Amino acid sequence: MTAKPWIEPRWPAPPNVHACSTLRRGGVSKASWASLNLGGHVNDDSSHVAENRRRLMTQAGLPEEPRWLTQVHGCDVVDNSILDDACLPQPPQADAAYSNLEKRVCAVLTADCLPVLFVDAEGREVAAAHAGWRGLAAGVLEQTIGRFSTAPDALLAWLGPAIGPESFEVGEDVRDAFTAWNSACETAFVAHREGRWLADIYQLASLRLRHAGVTEIHGGGYCTYSDAERFFSYRRDGETGRMATLIWFDG
Repeated sequence: MTAKPWIEPRWPAPPNVHACSTLRRGGVSKASWASLNLGGHVNDDSSHVAENRRRLMTQAGLPEEPRWLTQVHGCDVVDNSILDDACLPQPPQADAAYSNLEKRVCAVLTADCLPVLFVDAEGREVAAAHAGWRGLAAGVLEQTIGRFSTAPDALLAWLGPAIGPESFEVGEDVRDAFTAWNSACETAFVAHREGRWLADIYQLASLRLRHAGVTEIHGGGYCTYSDAERFFSYRRDGETGRMATLIWFDG
């Protein structure tokens, strides 16, 4: 039996909720983008991206084409419940998507940045957020949580594949951006060399989630940088593909 080209979250989400985070295998892209590149903005052959997206739709049983975003490392959230693709000349500029409609797929693309999925306990609201360090520090997770009618303490969050704490080297500016917000973030940084630190983006995200009232946090423990067989990594390879992390719910 062929392994699925995605990871399915291990979290106590309601049974009508579906989610996955793709791996790099199982597609048709070549060279730097081999092989299941789902990003249309990374200089890959557009016909290959279209075929990879078609395969994702078919193999993962998506109820519709995901509403892809133009991600800019910010904290804007798109409400997919009111978004009509037919009215848009291009994908909306945002770093998170929320929906309270059945079969409306929320999706983000990553290749080291942290994808975070959200769902309420009843399986009636879902969201996907793209949290690079800039977006994380700017409050993309808090902005996403704020779109839910459900209280934060009734939400579940899943942290998908991102660069791991032994590979994520950052400067003083990154450390300062988080410790200025909360001194508890100091524990997420380990001195590496002069003026440089190793950052744990999973811990930083968890601190912000808990501060916002979300206590049911799952996932983490991946490293896109060190696991070249399964994951794309921009820091490792420069020109590379993108994985997708998606969530939706049925009636």
